[in-house]
Amino acid sequence: MTAQTPTTAPADDAPLEVPVLDLSGMRRPDGSFDPDFLARLRHAAHHVGFFQIVGYGAQPGQVEDLFRVTAEFFARPEAEKMALHNQNSPHWRGYSAVAAERTQGRPDSREQLDFSPDREPVPAERIGADEQYWHLQGRNQWPAQMPQLEEQAMAWTALMDRVGEELLGALCVAIGLDEDHFADAFDRDRAWMAKLAHYVGGVAEAGSQGVGLHADYGFITLLLQDEVGGLEVRPYGQDEWLPVEPIPGALVVNLGEMLEVATDGYLMATIHRVQSPPEGVDRYSVPFFYSPRLDAVVDRVELPAELAAQARGVSDDPDNPMLASFGANMLKGFARAHPAVTQRFHPHLLG
Repeated sequence: MTAQTPTTAPADDAPLEVPVLDLSGMRRPDGSFDPDFLARLRHAAHHVGFFQIVGYGAQPGQVEDLFRVTAEFFARPEAEKMALHNQNSPHWRGYSAVAAERTQGRPDSREQLDFSPDREPVPAERIGADEQYWHLQGRNQWPAQMPQLEEQAMAWTALMDRVGEELLGALCVAIGLDEDHFADAFDRDRAWMAKLAHYVGGVAEAGSQGVGLHADYGFITLLLQDEVGGLEVRPYGQDEWLPVEPIPGALVVNLGEMLEVATDGYLMATIHRVQSPPEGVDRYSVPFFYSPRLDAVVDRVELPAELAAQARGVSDDPDNPMLASFGANMLKGFARAHPAVTQRFHPHLLG
């Protein structure tokens, strides 16, 4: 499909907020993208980097059932959860306990279960020095006592993969590209990531850090959060943190470093964090990271002159550089977030 030119959008000097977009109105009856939807999407993606979506196609009861089985899993005996410990996985898959994951060098007050597409691992002898990201491919770990957890989590990721594909196409058209601009990178074996997360308040080691400030390293993040709240974003050029108020059943969407690299900062991987809930309060979330193949390399796109003039450049951190190779960018993130796993299976990555 050819690119379309968005028409109207909120004024650039309007107060920043996290807008809500209805995906059911994204396309017109003839299948083309609605220009007004594209304008609002482009404004949100450029100025805030975060927005929420409704009308994305979840089945009745699907959200509630997913949260229910997630809470049931984290309420299981510690021994059952530790049997799925990610330190048993050279692919950084499985369970990690409260304060085991680190952001900005500090522990996060959440426990989680990480999973991705379940595939045969790549034999170590076939992985070259510049292809270390293939260590990320492998098998998931699920609780045998709860088959419904895998069933519902994987059904959710199938939906999220379709939503991510639609949104990426709309974003491309919104910035003057063809809808299928990134199709080659997403062809065949996509390496999406997902996790079930449980935030716990009152963890002395973590303090108020549910998850420390960071940007995501993929393309598009689709987050299902419960009604407790705690997610905050800091858009480009802003000093204040903007709360992302929970909307039951909505998805919070933010853009990752791959799109920031590709658009030279016109689309931003916005910094965000999660404040831990009060002691005695549980917070659950299910983030999904829509991602291409591990070996995909993202080149700079050619934006229309009007948009290129507004590109801010890549907000690179010399201690955490953004990489055009998706697999390398993802590996860097996992190696830092889970140093115990990295030390056990891939100590050379910590050098």
